Amino acid sequence: MGADSISRTRATQETDRIPTCRLCGSDLRHTFVDLGMSPPCENFIKRNEVDRVEHYYPLHVRTCEECFLVQLDEYVSPEEIFTEYAYFSSYSTSWVEHARRYCEVIAERLDLDDTSLVVELASNDGYLLQHFLPMKVPVMGVEPAVNVAQAAIDKGIPTVVDFFGVELATKLAAEGKKADLIVGNNVLAQVPDLNDFVGGIKILLKPEGIVTLEFPHIEKLMAENQFDTIYHEHFSYFSLLTVTEIARRHDLKVVDVEELPTHGGSLRVYLSHREARVPVSMQVGQLLKRERDGGLNDINAYLSFGEKAKKVKRDLLSFLIAAKNEGKTVCGYGAPGKGNTLLNYCAIGTDFLDFTVDRNPYKHGRVTPGMHIPILPVDAIDEARPDYILILPWNLRDEIMRQMQHVREWGAKFVVPIPNVTVYDPAED
Repeated sequence: MGADSISRTRATQETDRIPTCRLCGSDLRHTFVDLGMSPPCENFIKRNEVDRVEHYYPLHVRTCEECFLVQLDEYVSPEEIFTEYAYFSSYSTSWVEHARRYCEVIAERLDLDDTSLVVELASNDGYLLQHFLPMKVPVMGVEPAVNVAQAAIDKGIPTVVDFFGVELATKLAAEGKKADLIVGNNVLAQVPDLNDFVGGIKILLKPEGIVTLEFPHIEKLMAENQFDTIYHEHFSYFSLLTVTEIARRHDLKVVDVEELPTHGGSLRVYLSHREARVPVSMQVGQLLKRERDGGLNDINAYLSFGEKAKKVKRDLLSFLIAAKNEGKTVCGYGAPGKGNTLLNYCAIGTDFLDFTVDRNPYKHGRVTPGMHIPILPVDAIDEARPDYILILPWNLRDEIMRQMQHVREWGAKFVVPIPNVTVYDPAED
């Protein structure tokens, strides 16, 4: 067999390979949505490096017909994504306030004091743990990104710079650092090896300890067409049905759940050891019933989502084409991961958006991955006075429109792409 034949055979084998579920191991035969090829959404490029090769990977999301975990294959390793990370949580005022309120409520609910230990997994720049410091509650962060972990350390928050799993949990537990409360906000989706991660939680949690995990709710993602929340650093998308199965596999149980408005609609799930004397709230059974009634335990409910994404793409491009043909100027607000999924899927470059702005100075002077839209400070909007401002972090729509009310002075309007393309005129408020 010649070299060409061998290459073709290997390529065929790769194409024919059926991926398997990262939770239960079943074959993944059903597509949830295919957003084509895209670069990693947080790989913001320096201006002097725009001519270098960018690596693109599939955004092909599948659904498991056994445990109903919606998931993306691991095309990019966590080490490649998170070793240096562009997202700093503290630049979102509303997110920091959300964290502060949580800390106050959970400290009272669990009677946390100076003998307790709170561990946050993927603690970022200390946006949450900082609120426990005035309460004198001991804390420890676990954060793999060196640059954002350093920001937390500078705030006086002890931080372990590493990826979390069974190995690290075993080491910390051996050092006497078992937790009364483990917090994981928007990290469960970012873990390719779910069983290793949740296995580590089981090891690190004290016998009567509590875990709270926040993550976007797949029910909301589907109902409100939030396809742009799909990107390479989000490996999985969850229902409560699926999280209950994850807990069961690791001798944990879901004891409470709250529905939150964050990130377009999230769940905060409370877990304990299966044998712990923690009662299960009525909300758990009620939400599980609603998910079942809504078909989230039926593979057919997941198969029509791709058409919704295509419609938003057509509608957004139609709006932008019409605006540019009328001579209007358009810029973006924000450079979030979800925005880069949207821009690349819809092929929106500088032919449509002159630039975008962001509050995070790390991104200034760089361009967005793939579409190479320049990222400028927020005051660039005042200088350019565009006709339309496309809000890319649509989950912060209200916060951004409040901050930018002054754009009505020159007649600018806001455009929000999700769940449907909608134009807001601040002059009408």
